[in-house]
Amino acid sequence: MTIGVVGGGAAGFFAAIHAACSGHKVILFEKNRKVLSKVLVSGGGRCNVTQGTFKNNELLKGYPRGSRFLKKVFEHFTVKDTFSWFESRGVPLKTESDGRVFPQSDDSRSVVSVLVNEATRLGVRIELNKAIVNIEVLREGFKVEGKAFSEKVDRLIICSGGSAKREGYALLERLGHSLVPPVPSLFTFNAPETGLIKLKGISMPNGLIRFEGSKLSYSGPILITHWGISGPAVLKLSAFGANWLHDKHYQAVALIRWDEGFTPEGLATQLAAFKREHARKAIRKNPLFGVPTRLWDFLAASASIEEELKWEDISKKKINKLIENLFKFPLIISGKTTFKEEFVTAGGISLDEVDPNSLESKKIPGLYFAGEVMNVDGITGGYNFQAAWSTGFLAGKSSTQA
Repeated sequence: MTIGVVGGGAAGFFAAIHAACSGHKVILFEKNRKVLSKVLVSGGGRCNVTQGTFKNNELLKGYPRGSRFLKKVFEHFTVKDTFSWFESRGVPLKTESDGRVFPQSDDSRSVVSVLVNEATRLGVRIELNKAIVNIEVLREGFKVEGKAFSEKVDRLIICSGGSAKREGYALLERLGHSLVPPVPSLFTFNAPETGLIKLKGISMPNGLIRFEGSKLSYSGPILITHWGISGPAVLKLSAFGANWLHDKHYQAVALIRWDEGFTPEGLATQLAAFKREHARKAIRKNPLFGVPTRLWDFLAASASIEEELKWEDISKKKINKLIENLFKFPLIISGKTTFKEEFVTAGGISLDEVDPNSLESKKIPGLYFAGEVMNVDGITGGYNFQAAWSTGFLAGKSSTQA
């Protein structure tokens, strides 16, 4: 058989490699002049290969969309399999304290090299600058066409990735597949009207952020930037709230708890004790609870606490406002900023139309999907690459079955 793979990213290469393992002819079509470009720049050039969570039920918590579908996919290729695959081919991996997994080389080129070398060793024909503009379903197989070429294949694996615009899925819609409209995921929050942005560079290691009027929340590091807020808590919340925020036109109120452990009662008790013991200390000049000095000063000033006001002179009203600013500081969100190279799309081919046990289309026999072209996406931290490896493996293997 001849198996065609559309897309030269992580999922495309893994699909091509595992289709070629069976000895079939494999052609990989990439629309750009380079392959694996997203792998190369991911993780700041280090490539966050996977997430170091070996229990599938824990791993699945990192997928805002597609977790039930991926539960079946991960039975075929797990995080442990990812470790084994790369390490057995000379790319040892390491797990960092936050669970992210990188090559020990800290260089994404080692990941790119092993994928290209393995595909080449197995005889995969890599066609660059070959954008597919039409797919024709034949009585047996498919005809894929570009501007100046056409190729007949027996099986076809679509690994074209997510697209910010509906046009990116036009080929597949023409084939009769349904699309969950794409919206951005993994982005930071703009808050241009807040004085908080004057504190750019300050971070809290374990905050919690939630949206007013919703049940959406996420904890983790929060970073103040010159345009608003960023950090893992923000990025992960943007993923789980992708559709909610899109519907709100990225206008919302975020409530920031500067430390996940804060409670109004606990803060009130500790502030009362500090007031008794340090009555003559100036409030704004003596930060508490591990809050950085400039952030503490900002939160106290926002509670109308004057610069020289001492604990012995503070009113109950101002203490309550300070507690509120520590526990649920309101930040008016107005817009978003795409997070560096971590562009991810929520949406894609409807999972109802794909068999999770084989990744074959339920509508067109011999057509398979892998990666973000489906309505599957993960939070930052290696989840999207793990989905790419697992879906690529399963689609590649399945495409070779009689």
